[in-house]
Amino acid sequence: MKRGGNKKFRRASKSTAKEDDDEDEYRVVFHRKRKETYHQYQIVGRRVPTEQEPTPQVYRMKLWALDATRARSKFWYFLSRLRKVKKANGQIIACNEIFEKDDTTVKNYGVWIRYQSRVGFHNAYKEYRETTMNAAVDALYTEMASRHRVRSHALQIIKIAEVANEDVRRENTRQFLADDVSFPVVRKTLRHDSKSQKTTFKYQRPNFAIL
Repeated sequence: MKRGGNKKFRRASKSTAKEDDDEDEYRVVFHRKRKETYHQYQIVGRRVPTEQEPTPQVYRMKLWALDATRARSKFWYFLSRLRKVKKANGQIIACNEIFEKDDTTVKNYGVWIRYQSRVGFHNAYKEYRETTMNAAVDALYTEMASRHRVRSHALQIIKIAEVANEDVRRENTRQFLADDVSFPVVRKTLRHDSKSQKTTFKYQRPNFAIL
């Protein structure tokens, strides 16, 4: 066999191995991004004390981010535009994650947002039915990315609050507020008629049927 053939084979094998490595890296990154969820943080910061200003003004901000590092970055982003305080001449006093007491009850959440599209800046109001505010924010980012093609960095949450049933505005949310709301059962499990055959565990997979 000629040497040229061996070289071609070696080059092909190297390129194939490189493609496999890139594919594995893509799989890892994609799998990691699927698990990312937004968390609510409370960050307290101020300007670094000096002799001219020994007790500077303290600022507190609540925001949503994927982790504490990005939350602190958002804090400096907004504070530098609202006040003349930036990371170079400021300090963070506290950074705490906020958890909800009741995360098992479905509630109505109203979200006031401001986002940038291809045309310009827009204000909007969204409503979601979720168990926590973090889940509502996740649904917000998902909807804005799918329906309006809004990037996450171009969306700012102005306010989010729990909305009572009588104050709900959107018809899509109002349809779930009825006391007699019901949903069709599209998949039923066939049960045996005899009580002696109704056991918790079976040695074979049960049969399912769509009725």
